[in-house]
Amino acid sequence: KMIARQLGESVDLESLVLDDTKTYELFSRGDTLGIFQFESEGMRDILRRFKPEKLTDLTALNALYRPGPIRSGMIDDFIKRKWGKVALRYELPALKETLEDTLGVIVYQEQVMQIASKLAGFTLGEADMLRRAMGKKKADVMQAQREKFIKGAVDNEIPKNKAEKIFKLMEHFAGYGFNRSHSAAYALLAYQTAYLKANYPVFFMAALLTSEKANTDKVVQYLKTAHD
Repeated sequence: KMIARQLGESVDLESLVLDDTKTYELFSRGDTLGIFQFESEGMRDILRRFKPEKLTDLTALNALYRPGPIRSGMIDDFIKRKWGKVALRYELPALKETLEDTLGVIVYQEQVMQIASKLAGFTLGEADMLRRAMGKKKADVMQAQREKFIKGAVDNEIPKNKAEKIFKLMEHFAGYGFNRSHSAAYALLAYQTAYLKANYPVFFMAALLTSEKANTDKVVQYLKTAHD
């Protein structure tokens, strides 16, 4: 409303371009105080190291910034893949379409389901059962699912040793898997917020300070950012 009133410009968040250079430069600088889901010090450090260039990057980083992936080194590995310090490898060419956006790493629960469907002929309902079984790590259920996956993959002319290796990878990453649709919605909201900060910084900071006026610590932090 302030932008419209003072500049005569109408900003429609629902129809923003999703490749705004200023917005991704802001993310890449880690200048994300006041940006939904991306303002913690740890996340700002990751943004500076990764330098996101598209919405799928923000979606993946949002999904990975959780205790499990951080402790396991997944985020460091993800950043190295982005900069070519770790080679991108796909166990099968058929996996490239599913894993390309996440640099060959299984980040999302939906990817586990897609792999089971594509390689082993699981229906989406069966793939969802596999996802849930992997998340709960029930040994008896997992053994049955493993046999079903390997049989389905072999029936699709995938070598048994490859099928076994892929299942182990799925099992490992499923413990850290996040819901992609949830992360994408968060990333879009973060992008919209960052777009306003990058393109209308004075208006953004004024609104941010107003919204946080009851929180003295945040007001002090945001004022310092505004001065800088």
